[in-house]
Amino acid sequence: MSFFSKLRERLTKSSSKIGGGLDSLVAEHADPAPPPAEQPAPRAIQPAPAPVPPPAAPAPPAEARPGLMGRIFGRDAAPAEPRRELDDEMLEELEDMLVAADMGTDTALRVTANIAEGRMGRRISATELKQALAGEITRIMTPVARPLPLYPKKPQVVLVVGVNGSGKTTTIGKLASQFRAAGKKVVIAAGDTFRAAAVEQLQVWGQRAGVPVMVAPQGSDPASLAYDAMTRAEAEGADLLLIDTAGRLQNRADLMEELAKIVRVIRKKDPSAPHNTLLVLDATTGQNALSQVETFRKLADVSGLVMTKLDGTARGGVLVALADRFGLPIHAIGVGEQIDDLDAFEPGEFARALVGI
Repeated sequence: MSFFSKLRERLTKSSSKIGGGLDSLVAEHADPAPPPAEQPAPRAIQPAPAPVPPPAAPAPPAEARPGLMGRIFGRDAAPAEPRRELDDEMLEELEDMLVAADMGTDTALRVTANIAEGRMGRRISATELKQALAGEITRIMTPVARPLPLYPKKPQVVLVVGVNGSGKTTTIGKLASQFRAAGKKVVIAAGDTFRAAAVEQLQVWGQRAGVPVMVAPQGSDPASLAYDAMTRAEAEGADLLLIDTAGRLQNRADLMEELAKIVRVIRKKDPSAPHNTLLVLDATTGQNALSQVETFRKLADVSGLVMTKLDGTARGGVLVALADRFGLPIHAIGVGEQIDDLDAFEPGEFARALVGI
């Protein structure tokens, strides 16, 4: 099963919330279909004299004859979808629905305004509304759908940050395994020196992928470990150094200062490092992801995002809000715990899955 087939299958809460809401939005206020216009009776034409033909079998009654498409496909055409006039009331309901899906007020306003352009007063179906919404989401997200850039610089230092439980450690393990499979030499630094479970988890991923994992005694200085890891990665000719960091809440000034220290120490070794700073976000946090991006950008100069746990939330719309507000590259999204449950972000497939197409 392809990654985005999994996404459509697992993004059930978001797609059912938005897709089902769009169905109801149209069906509950659908306009009655206009009655068919009466056709004038055909004018009688005097036939030319002709010989009387032999008697033929009587034709079946008109109602028993299937239509042309029915004769071709052996079935009747599907009933027409309900339609509703796109007016101010419908747009307001659509906006409320998008805000409830964590798309954010500003983004929801922009999306509904763009959908309204050229469609006001028209009667549209739920399918047409879903396609229009998917198109707007795709338009917003296409500019930010970019894979993690790879530079000729060795080692390329990738610092991975985020709050507690966002999925940093698992994301690092998956990235290391995927880059290793692509022929890159990778080193991992287990910079979460305060949580033994995180170190053990990275070591398991390292063994699976054949990637060395540098560790330090529990409670030691993570900035010192990052510096030593850069020295080792450089000596071994590694292409990539992935540095894990302790999960930290953006409202804890002391923990955030520790992260700033890691960046300062890394830059003593290489002023251009870290070459990438990935912020891993948990999709289930909803609009709180926006404040996390704001805070981490100030301290760690975030260069790209990874969104995890899209399979367990009804708030997938927050990814649209992040793209619209910050324009940061979205390098990958995750929908599970397996190695192939993290993949490059594809905006069109994501948009269709999100709206329930």
